[in-house]
Amino acid sequence: MNKIRKRRNIPFTVFISMILLVLFSGSVFAEGWKAGVAKVKITPEESVWMGGYGFRDHPSEGVLVDIWAKALVMEDASGGKAVLVTMDLVGISKIMSDSIRDRLQKEYGFSRSQIILSVSHTHTGPALEGNLIDAYPINSKQLKKTIQYSNNLVKQIVCLTGDALHSMHPVSLSSGNGITRFQVNRRNNKENELTSHTELKGPNDYAVPVLKVADEDGKLVAIVFGYACHGTVLSVYKFSGDYMGYAQLNLEKKYPDAVAMFFQGTAGDQNPIPRHSVALAKQYGGELAYAVERVLNEKTKFLSPELKTSYSEINLPMEASPTSEELESIAKNTNADYVQRWALRLLKQKKAGVPFRTDYPYPIELWSLGDQLIVAMGGEPTIKYDINIKGLLGERTFVMGYSNDVMSYIPTAKIIKEGGYEAKTSQQAYGLPSTWKPQIEEMILKEVVTLAGDVGFSEK
Repeated sequence: MNKIRKRRNIPFTVFISMILLVLFSGSVFAEGWKAGVAKVKITPEESVWMGGYGFRDHPSEGVLVDIWAKALVMEDASGGKAVLVTMDLVGISKIMSDSIRDRLQKEYGFSRSQIILSVSHTHTGPALEGNLIDAYPINSKQLKKTIQYSNNLVKQIVCLTGDALHSMHPVSLSSGNGITRFQVNRRNNKENELTSHTELKGPNDYAVPVLKVADEDGKLVAIVFGYACHGTVLSVYKFSGDYMGYAQLNLEKKYPDAVAMFFQGTAGDQNPIPRHSVALAKQYGGELAYAVERVLNEKTKFLSPELKTSYSEINLPMEASPTSEELESIAKNTNADYVQRWALRLLKQKKAGVPFRTDYPYPIELWSLGDQLIVAMGGEPTIKYDINIKGLLGERTFVMGYSNDVMSYIPTAKIIKEGGYEAKTSQQAYGLPSTWKPQIEEMILKEVVTLAGDVGFSEK
């Protein structure tokens, strides 16, 4: 005998409440997306040289908080995939990035356009092979440890991506923007005079972009969020993720079933000020986490299950390299150790007959998750890139710096004309033979618009 289900009438007031929940809570499930997430601790197990500051004169002395690599694999309704990997590191070189991406392509079929490798730019993580090569007074023993750690990290990222792939399940994606205001434009505001300032000068973008990944029950699976501010609150000899690491820890404590993933924005000229204390790192991390939490608890925009990706490398031109005489003078007269190391290395290269590069293959990547655009840029772009890209593609656009290859600062034409650390001497810390030509800004923005067109978006 067939059983007849008794229809259950829903009271009108409950029905209205359900409609309001769908409209305003952002908790309704949107079918079509799948995602998998995984994390792995990447804190060095022994004392190694730390990355980010050239003044350090000895290796690490322990751990303040562990550092992590995290992977989010997303799949749209048609089966298209992409993977975002975030790492609590100061940078990543082309040699390491290429190695990771080549292996991800070989083992899992991901193309360059389907992979974003994003570092947080913490200055209390380990030094890595090929990144900031002239910045550190590192000896051969410590260099060997750095290379060993870097090689192991490549293997960890590949395995991490596999773990995320194996945990794929239906999810919904939604996005929104929060705000917090502890970043300061360091080119326009002197840090030691900040307490006497009545207003801050220079361009900023205080946006906190948030990508929310939730399962069929509305439980958070992953929280991807960003901010454009250097990871330089701390300069201790203990490993940590700086304020970005504390923000992730706070969110994972609040949402224990979720993996919190931070991406750095175009923070080339943005500093956390004041700084230099653990208490401040915790404070800024708390402020950032609260900004993210506010977005998570308000209505976010659901993203249709359609993923498109595009990737390009454009050859950014450099100014003429210094002559042997100029390098000899620099090596003899400079007061900066890293500049002397740079000059002596280039002299050795010149004497060996190895030509200097005259341009650099600069990576730009663009994803669309439904109608949410994500632009990922290499190097350390300054904040006007974020502002200009949003002007071209819309204010909702997420702009990442420090992605796929961190080879130098990426200044605007205005900053190149003004000079200073971001435009000139920082290139020496990174080991480049010369500075950028001013037209790099126009070239980068033009390529961003081209890649947006490749995924079906037009300039605003």
